Amino acid sequence: MAQIGIMIEGQDGLNWGRWTRILKAAEDFGYQCVFRSDHFTNAMPPDKDSLELWVSLTYAASHTKRIEFGSLVAPVTFRQPAMTVRMAAGVDDLSGGRLVLGLGAGWQEREHAKFGVRFYDVPTRHAMLEEALEITTRLLRSDTPVSYAGKHFTLDEAILLPRPARRTPILIGGNGPQKTLPLVAQYADEWNAVYLALADYKSRAAHLDALLRERERAPGDVKRSLMTQVIYAPDEATLNARLDEWFGKRNQPRGTADDLFNRGILAGTPAMLIDQIGAYTTAGVQRFMFQWLDQDDIAGLENFAHDVLPHFHKA
Repeated sequence: MAQIGIMIEGQDGLNWGRWTRILKAAEDFGYQCVFRSDHFTNAMPPDKDSLELWVSLTYAASHTKRIEFGSLVAPVTFRQPAMTVRMAAGVDDLSGGRLVLGLGAGWQEREHAKFGVRFYDVPTRHAMLEEALEITTRLLRSDTPVSYAGKHFTLDEAILLPRPARRTPILIGGNGPQKTLPLVAQYADEWNAVYLALADYKSRAAHLDALLRERERAPGDVKRSLMTQVIYAPDEATLNARLDEWFGKRNQPRGTADDLFNRGILAGTPAMLIDQIGAYTTAGVQRFMFQWLDQDDIAGLENFAHDVLPHFHKA
């Protein structure tokens, strides 16, 4: 059965009141996971509330009992990878093994400039990510000190102590067949596709399977997940109103729920969403992180859980 959770944009108004309510709702309503982005601010003004990633995940570890949670994803430009993996292993242990460490290259120039973090070109950020993944996997796996001499990061007889209770799962998000998926095949425990239409998802998944076999890994060694927006409506009238709003905000001709589905966005009434999720599940998606943009819409989270989750989650 598919696992269904939510994804919160941490830079889009997240504060302690909202984070507390979201985590409680996820636990109470039966969601499998809560993931959040790692951003200091929005790509465009105005700036909004934004909780620091690792402080908020430490809170999640100690204030929830069941759900998985994690970063979607933590840019390698923000923190030294050795520090990131130290925090991740500690938070994972604190939670009893419920953290997933999502890592990425970073993309938003504005937040780097505002907070004094150097923003490198794409090839450099990709190289930094690859080195960070190498360091992260070595530190998690090795019971003896690790040394590493890279162009961007180094280790000198470093070891995680106390040793982590388990090897924290590593998630890599992205759709790129030439750069991202090879890193997934080499380092990841979970691949997170992003806003990927069904046909494109099938193509990328098959490509990843081939890359895994080249590295003598089985396709089942890497969990498959999808992060995308969901537009949930309890009935047709509400759906039509929300489609009007969605297309209107973007100054686009009014389209249908099927048009959005063909873009990789799930939209519809409960029955429609169940069918759409089922189509992705048949294609191999094991976990969904639905981008929940209205952080105050706890009632919507409850209704979605009531209408959709029982079709995919065991009681």
